[in-house]
Amino acid sequence: MSVFSARTDFPRTWNPLARALAERRARGLPLLDLTETNPTRVGLPAPEPVLLASVEALGYAPEPQGLLSARQAVAAYLATRGARVSPEHLVLSASTSESYGWLFKLLCEPGDNVLVPAPSYPLFEYLTRLEGVETRTYRLPRAHGFGLDVDEVAAARDARTRAVLVVNPGNPTGHFLQEGELESLGALCAESGLALLSDEVFSDFAWDAEPGRVPTVAGRELPMLTFSLSGLSKVAGLPGLKLGWTHVGGPAAVRDEALARLELVADTYLPVNTPVQLALPGLLAHAPLFQAALLARVRDNRRLLLEARPSDARWDVVPAHGGWSTVLRIPLEPGEEATCLALLDEGVGVQPGYFYDFTGGAFLVLSLLPPPEVFSAALEPLVRVLATSG
Repeated sequence: MSVFSARTDFPRTWNPLARALAERRARGLPLLDLTETNPTRVGLPAPEPVLLASVEALGYAPEPQGLLSARQAVAAYLATRGARVSPEHLVLSASTSESYGWLFKLLCEPGDNVLVPAPSYPLFEYLTRLEGVETRTYRLPRAHGFGLDVDEVAAARDARTRAVLVVNPGNPTGHFLQEGELESLGALCAESGLALLSDEVFSDFAWDAEPGRVPTVAGRELPMLTFSLSGLSKVAGLPGLKLGWTHVGGPAAVRDEALARLELVADTYLPVNTPVQLALPGLLAHAPLFQAALLARVRDNRRLLLEARPSDARWDVVPAHGGWSTVLRIPLEPGEEATCLALLDEGVGVQPGYFYDFTGGAFLVLSLLPPPEVFSAALEPLVRVLATSG
C-alpha cells in the first residue's frame, strides 16, 4: 500500500521533445524560443515598484472575499470593459488556479465531473484530479473555427456532470465565445442544472473588432450559476504578484448561496497578501499601458508570420481573433513531434499540437510574445523546415 494518494500520481516520463530541449540547454546552445509566454521576460512595460510600498502593507485586516478596496478596484476595472458588477459579488484568490480549486470544492463531490474544452491549455486535468474530480472533454470543432458547439457539450455530459468550463477566448485557438453560443449554452446549463465556469484571462486581448463577441459573462443576466475568472497575471502582465478574482453571477438565490459558501472556503485559506491588495488600484491603472504594448507586439509578430508564409506553402496560419498565441496547421508527415525536433535542431523552440489535445490533423503552437527580433530571426528556419514537410 502506497503512502501517497493516487491524486498526485501524475506521469513524470519526459517525451523526446522535452529530453532534446533539456539536452540543448545543458550544452549551452542558443534558442529562439517561440514557446515563451512569461510577460515579465519579453520587454513589456512594468508598473513602478513603489506601488507595492505602503505604510499599511504590514497590517492585517482579513476579509475572506478580499479587501473591499481591492474588490472595488476590480469592479471599477470591469466597468471599463462594459461589465457592471457589485464588489460584493467578487471573491479574490491568489490565482485563477486556486479559484478553480475552490469552485470544484463548491460544486462537486468526489467522483463528479466537469466538462472541459479540447483543444485547450493542459491544466484542467491536474486541477480537477487534485480535488478528486474528473474531467469529460467536449471537442471544439475545427470546422467551427474551434468555436463552441453546444451539441458537443450536451453529448459529453452524464449524470455526474456538475459544470461546464469555457475558455474565452480559447487558449491557444484565440476564438471568442459568441452571443449565439452563449445563449445555447445557457439554455443547456439551465435545463441540466449545470454551472458555467468562464476562464477570461485573455479576454482583454482581442486583435480586432468582431460583431457578436462575448467579452465577459460577468454582470450578465444568465439563467444558470456563473463564475467569471481572471487576474493580474494576464490582465496586467504580473504573474508574480499572485492575485486573481472570480465574479459570481446568475439567479439571485443560488448566487447568494454560492457566495456564502465561497466565503467560508476563502476564510479557511486567506491567501491574498495585503500589499498587492492595497496596490491593486494602481496596478490595474497600469493595465491599459501593458495591454496596448502587448497587443502591438502580437499583431506585429503575427503579421511577420503571415508575410513569411510562401504562397504555395503546405502549412497555414489558423484564423483567430485574440490571445497571445498562434496555431499553425502543418502536413501530417512527418508530424508534430518530428517537426518540433527538426526545428529544435535549428535552434527554434515551438510546441506540438498534442500538448493542447488537438485532433484531426497536425498542428504547431507558437507564442506571439517574444521580442520582434527574436520572432523575426526564428521565421527563416521555421519556413525552411516546414518547406520539407509533407
